Amino acid sequence: MGIKHILESQQFDRDILFYLFERADELRKNSSMSLNGKILATLFYEPSTRTRLSFESAMIRLGGKVISTENAKEFSSAIKGESIEDSIRVISGYSDCIVMRHNEGGAAFIASKVSKVPIVNAGDGKGQHPTQAILDVYTIYKEIKRLDKLKIAMVGDLSTGRTVRSLCYLLGKFNEIEIIFVSPENLRIGEDIKEYLKKHNVKFVEKENLNDILPEVDVIYMTRIQKERMNMDDYEKANGKYIISKENFELINENSIIMHPLPHVEEIDLSVDVEQKDKRIAYFRQAENGLYIRMALLDLIINNRYS
Repeated sequence: MGIKHILESQQFDRDILFYLFERADELRKNSSMSLNGKILATLFYEPSTRTRLSFESAMIRLGGKVISTENAKEFSSAIKGESIEDSIRVISGYSDCIVMRHNEGGAAFIASKVSKVPIVNAGDGKGQHPTQAILDVYTIYKEIKRLDKLKIAMVGDLSTGRTVRSLCYLLGKFNEIEIIFVSPENLRIGEDIKEYLKKHNVKFVEKENLNDILPEVDVIYMTRIQKERMNMDDYEKANGKYIISKENFELINENSIIMHPLPHVEEIDLSVDVEQKDKRIAYFRQAENGLYIRMALLDLIINNRYS
């Protein structure tokens, strides 16, 4: 059965993921005109740089075209009170696929119920960001050369961050995974994620000292404190608590990598020279990988390739 919409990480099993990895590698070497004559609509109710532009670039590289609104919350009919359902009914008549980011959790599911074309969830509130998670596991696979027997630290805002939630769902597909959650007490990972990990035999622990765990993990997945999704008291408790800087950078194993969904702010304080030259810095390669994974995903759902 094919994938019509991309709404959550749980949709993807190991077979589909490795198919996407192989297709992304193919498209990196040789682009394709497989979406010639097709139109992608990018409908973003929240600001975005990497996600929106990588989807748009992916569509253009596949021979398609793009129609876009990057601030739909203020500059679309939503400001007049139009519902998501009505917006999607209209826009799905103009396009062959809709990539949507929304400030409310569950918005992508609502859109999928009325759309005539595939919906891609590009982040919905505190919910999920499945395409980010797929490019994250793709990056780990390319950098570490495996997805089983991994030890991963997820650091920072684990309560409101949708990227770590989505990544946890995908890591549950692999074997002998251990996750170390490092966060302030007020921004810990949700109980629903813990239950999912237990169900899928993923070991996890919660710690508060970042430096203690840096030497023992394969992947350090940093996240920013999302000021826009919390009250000021919670933000002040967490801001500046976890930072990768020149003082603790050398604690990291030479074969380990630092990832980040970006943008990074105060949680990574390294020189431009280090970011450009040290092979442990993977987050810019991670962002580039997003282009090829999204090319593979658009090719998958618009052309119904995996059925």
